[in-house]
Amino acid sequence: MQSSAQANDDPTSAAEQALTAMRRPTPGAFDEWRGAAAGAQAPAAAPAPDAGPSPHWQQFFDLLGDEGWRDLPARHARMRHRVQEDGATYNVYADGAQAERAWPLELLPAIVPADDWALIERGVAQRARLLEATLVDIYGPQQLLRDALLPASLIFAHPQYLRAAHDLLPEGSPRLHIVAMDLARTPQGEFRVLAQRVQAPSGLGYLLENRLIIAPQFREQFAAAHAQRLAASFRTLLDGLMRASPAGERSRIVLLTPGPWNETYFEQAFLARYLGITLVAGNDLTVRGESLFLKTLHGLEPVHVVLRRVDDEFLDPLELRADSELGVPGLLQAVRAGTVVVTNTPGAGVLESPGLSAFWPALSRRLLGENLQLHGYTSWWCGEAAVWQAQRDKLADYVVAPTFANAGFGPRAVATMGAEQQDQLRRRIDADPAAYTLQARVQPGETPVWVDGELQLRPAVLRVFAVADGSGGWRVLPGALTRVAGANPGAGAQQDPWLSMQHGSASVDTWVITRDPVDSSTLLPAPLSVSDLQGWRRSVTSRAAESLFWMGRYCERAENSLRLVRLTLTAMADASPAGLGWLSGLTRHHGLVGADVPGPALAPQVYELALMHGLRGNNGSATSVSHNLRCLRRSAYTLRERLSPEHWKLIEEVDAHFEQHLSAILGEGHVGGAGDEGGPPPSVSDVLGLLSRTSLHLAAITGQQTDQMTRDDGWRLMSVGRQLERLDMASHALAEGFTQRLHLVDDGLELMLELFDALLTYRAQFQGRREVLPMLHLLVFDTDNPRSLAWVARTMRDRLRKLASHDADWVRALTADISMPADWPLATLGETDEAGLHSALIAKLQDCKLMARELSDEIGHHLFSHVDSPARRVWQ
Repeated sequence: MQSSAQANDDPTSAAEQALTAMRRPTPGAFDEWRGAAAGAQAPAAAPAPDAGPSPHWQQFFDLLGDEGWRDLPARHARMRHRVQEDGATYNVYADGAQAERAWPLELLPAIVPADDWALIERGVAQRARLLEATLVDIYGPQQLLRDALLPASLIFAHPQYLRAAHDLLPEGSPRLHIVAMDLARTPQGEFRVLAQRVQAPSGLGYLLENRLIIAPQFREQFAAAHAQRLAASFRTLLDGLMRASPAGERSRIVLLTPGPWNETYFEQAFLARYLGITLVAGNDLTVRGESLFLKTLHGLEPVHVVLRRVDDEFLDPLELRADSELGVPGLLQAVRAGTVVVTNTPGAGVLESPGLSAFWPALSRRLLGENLQLHGYTSWWCGEAAVWQAQRDKLADYVVAPTFANAGFGPRAVATMGAEQQDQLRRRIDADPAAYTLQARVQPGETPVWVDGELQLRPAVLRVFAVADGSGGWRVLPGALTRVAGANPGAGAQQDPWLSMQHGSASVDTWVITRDPVDSSTLLPAPLSVSDLQGWRRSVTSRAAESLFWMGRYCERAENSLRLVRLTLTAMADASPAGLGWLSGLTRHHGLVGADVPGPALAPQVYELALMHGLRGNNGSATSVSHNLRCLRRSAYTLRERLSPEHWKLIEEVDAHFEQHLSAILGEGHVGGAGDEGGPPPSVSDVLGLLSRTSLHLAAITGQQTDQMTRDDGWRLMSVGRQLERLDMASHALAEGFTQRLHLVDDGLELMLELFDALLTYRAQFQGRREVLPMLHLLVFDTDNPRSLAWVARTMRDRLRKLASHDADWVRALTADISMPADWPLATLGETDEAGLHSALIAKLQDCKLMARELSDEIGHHLFSHVDSPARRVWQ
């Protein structure tokens, strides 16, 4: 393949050279590039190796032209930038570890001709009807089991056959609203079904993301191809859900996610935004009186439809898996009561078993009175003894797949295994034949992809979706989530014949050519009027609110700990014993140094080493800076749709940067005493440098939160979280300082001011004075100082009042008795008692600390859990 520069000097265009140089298809595989479209009567034969491109690909590259070919690298770069800008990711799990990677998207689309699509559309819609009818029977009269059209052991042994779902819905209620089918081309050009996804089909969000990124890169080609648009199918989905809902068009629909660590979390959030529905986790919802509600900052709001991505057995810990933290207690009872629709209905996962593949043709004739139009690949369920014995010696001809979900292994082509591994597999099947299904080896058709200046053919599998219209019909979405093999397609297709994203496959946009008019429907809502905007507010779920609340707290905790450790390490050289004692007590109180570590006066080197190691913590300490930064990142991850890319990147980087550099400074061991690893002790100057850089990083994050985030209820709650931490830290530090009479020591006032980051301000206002009253004025009473107790308490009170303005009685009771330091009598607090202590001041400070903790509990009970709160004391 020539470079672009060389191609420019050649009389043949760069595009023509690239098309000529395309790799030939894998022997036996259907070639989507050169192949003719499958006709309505019979599948097309594989094309001759030297045949030119099919008409739709010829048109695509004719419109692209030589200049467009040379522009493909720039288009590819724009595509990757858009993926990064959207934050499109896919979480990959391997060996128990989880890694987030950018969504792997190829530049060129897959193109499905109209005749091929007509066959797919009819076959997928028919299979959707068949799945619905089968599900109704399995959880209803079970006539198919009585007539032996389905083996009872195949159904009842499946972990996702839910006995609690028997007669869950009344007769006539739809069970399925979305189904997905993985299709592959045979070498003869037919489409066959590899798998059916009916439990909680994933991929609609990624499909949409692919279209929104790729179609603008090829606007002219997309229009000329007469490719059908997608919006009308998504509208059908929403309309179908509302027709099934007890609230009709006034329904509130939510998308139930397993959480941000799920591999497809991005597309769940993306799909929820596109559909205009609320993304929720299980703890966002609660069942009260056989009805389902969403917990928001403004109270409980009824939910009528749950579009779920949580697997069957995790939906309701009361009736299904008791250890589930992903579902909602009482959800199945709410479904029985008819107050909420869960889609797809619980128990649908049993239909995904590959062991059912051989039974679908007979079921279609029985339930629909029709021959199956879209066939699957040859499949044998080993649970039938005669079948397994007949196929046992032919095991190498098949792919072995698990019959039941969560079996601990995936589909594997037996021919890729050694003789000893094959013998071991036979023995495992002999021991438990029902757990295994044999499927014919798949050689998917190959579609062109553009890679580094040339076209390559890669095996491809299409995931096609059908959605119920709510009136008994099905609409097949005119597109697909198409997966293509990675850089080594031959090996990938053998090792992973289903081309899963977990094993390095990529995705392409899929254009369906239509002979009908291109649908111009849109999901854009009607324009808002002035009256619509009056009183407009952004709804914040209790889970998102709690994440924001803790994001603010973890950020403040990390800043406080960094400042405390930096001050302590700096003061080790010349601080007074009283000053070091105060700092040592604070580090122990905040868990940065263990109780068994000797103090700085007894063993300064041991204490210093313990303090540096305390930044990382021992045994996952929940008080270390590392822990707080990690929790900050986790909280922010659940809120990525609310954060700017710069904000998220700062949070991601501060965690990674701190952990990486701290590990390099300290080494991998943990402290037990000085020199416990035999190497030189870590450098204090290196640690101080890291603390300074991390503090700057956190200041940038605070700047993003202050200047970039919308001041909605979520932001106010994040601010309240910060103020609670600041109030707790400051009141405790001051109370301890005055209890230990630190103000009487030469460096005492300076140490307290420095911990509050107020030393420069104090010197500017009061010059060289070392007096208690000016210090109290600045740190306690000054409402212009954002670190004073007066500013913190007032800000917290005002933001709580605005935050909970919808619940006036609760917020009035919550804030009415908040102690406001600005109102404290400075003259009285500056006085000492007979023992020489500022006892009145210390009492006020201790009360402030208790107030912060009780406020935190009250906020959690009322705004996050929506339960009655314990009795509160009155703060003085």
